[in-house]
Amino acid sequence: MKKIIVYSALLLVGLICSQLLPSFIPSYSKLQPVIMVLTMSALAYIMINVGREFEIDKNNLKQYRWDYVVAMTTATFPWIAVVVYFIFVLMPPELWSNVDAWKETLVIGRFAAPTSAGVLFAMLTAAGLGATWVFNKARILAIFDDLDTVLLMIPLSILVVGWQPALGLTLVLMFGLLALGYRYLHLWSIPSSASAVLGYAVVIAVVCELFYLRSGVHFEVLLPAFVLGCMMKSQHESASDQQLSSLIAGVFMVLVGLSLPQIFGSADITASDSITLSMPAMSLAEITYHVVVISIIANVGKMFPLFCYRKEASLRERLALSISMWPRGEVGAGVLMISLGYGFGGPIVTISMLSLALNLVLTGVFIMVVRKLILNERQEGESYEKA
Repeated sequence: MKKIIVYSALLLVGLICSQLLPSFIPSYSKLQPVIMVLTMSALAYIMINVGREFEIDKNNLKQYRWDYVVAMTTATFPWIAVVVYFIFVLMPPELWSNVDAWKETLVIGRFAAPTSAGVLFAMLTAAGLGATWVFNKARILAIFDDLDTVLLMIPLSILVVGWQPALGLTLVLMFGLLALGYRYLHLWSIPSSASAVLGYAVVIAVVCELFYLRSGVHFEVLLPAFVLGCMMKSQHESASDQQLSSLIAGVFMVLVGLSLPQIFGSADITASDSITLSMPAMSLAEITYHVVVISIIANVGKMFPLFCYRKEASLRERLALSISMWPRGEVGAGVLMISLGYGFGGPIVTISMLSLALNLVLTGVFIMVVRKLILNERQEGESYEKA
C-alpha cells in the first residue's frame, strides 16, 4: 500500500512539473526529447521484465485469440465512444458529416484507447498482486491493448498525411518481432542482471527515437522491449536487482507525468486549417464538465472484460480486471503529442489532455480498488474453505 501511495505522489509531481517547468525554463522544449528518451528507457526496462515472466502455451494458442479480441474491445470501445462524443456533443451539427472533422477526432480520440502497461504493471506489483489471476490476465490484455493502439495509428496516420514507406516498414518490423518472440521464447541465454536489462532498455529507446528522427514515424519501445524479455531465459532477480527495479519504476512515474504535453499556453502548434483548432474557446466550467464526462465514458468503455472469462474467474476478479484497464499514461500522451504535431488543437485537445491528467492522478485510487476487490475475494474464499 505504501508503494502505491508513493508512486501516485510521484505521478502527481511529474504532472505538476510538466505544466510549471515550461514557464520557468525558457529552453524547456529542448529538454522534451531527452525526457521522452528517459521515459521510453524506463518503460522498456519494465516491459523487458514483464516479458521475462511471460509464458505462452504453444499447444493452446486459441485462448490468446479470444484475449486479443477482448483487448481490442478495451481499446476500441472507449475510442469510438469518445469520438462520437467529440462529434455529436462538442461540434455543431453542420460538422457532423464533415470528413475532416471525423479524421481529426479519430486521431485525437485514440488517446482514450491504450492502457498504460508500464504504469499498470508497476502499480499492481507494488500492490502485491503479481501472483494473482488478475495480474496475469491484465498483463496479456494490456500488451495486446497497446499493440492494437499502435497498429491502428498506422492507418489513421495514412488518413491524415497519406502513405509513407516508413509506415509499411513499421508494420513489417512489428510482425517480425512477434515472430522472433514466439520462435525463441525464453531461449536466449544473455546477461539478465538489472544493470544489463537497463542497458538493453536504453539501447532500445535510443534506436526507436533514431527511427522516429529518421522516418518521422513513431515506433513504440513497448513491443521490442517485451519481445526481448520473452526471448531471455528466465532467471531469479537478486535483492539488489529488485531494489533497482523499484527505483526505476518510481522514476518512470515521474517521467510519465512529465511526458504530458502542456495543457494551457502551449505555443508550438503547427500552422494548419484544422477544424478542431478553429473551434471557439470554452469556459472553464464547460471544459471541466466535458473532462469529467469524457473520463467516465473512456473508463466505462474499458469494462468489456467484466462480461468475459466467466469460467476462469469470479465476478469480483473480472470487475478488478476491468478496472485495472483504466490507467492511461505514456502511450495516450504520445497520441496527443502526435495530434499536436498534425496541427490539431482547440478545446477538444485541451479536454483530452485534462482527461488524461485526471486519469493519471486517479491511477493509485484505481489500483487500490482493484486490490480491495481481490483481497475481499480471497478472504471470502478462505472463509468458505474453513466453513
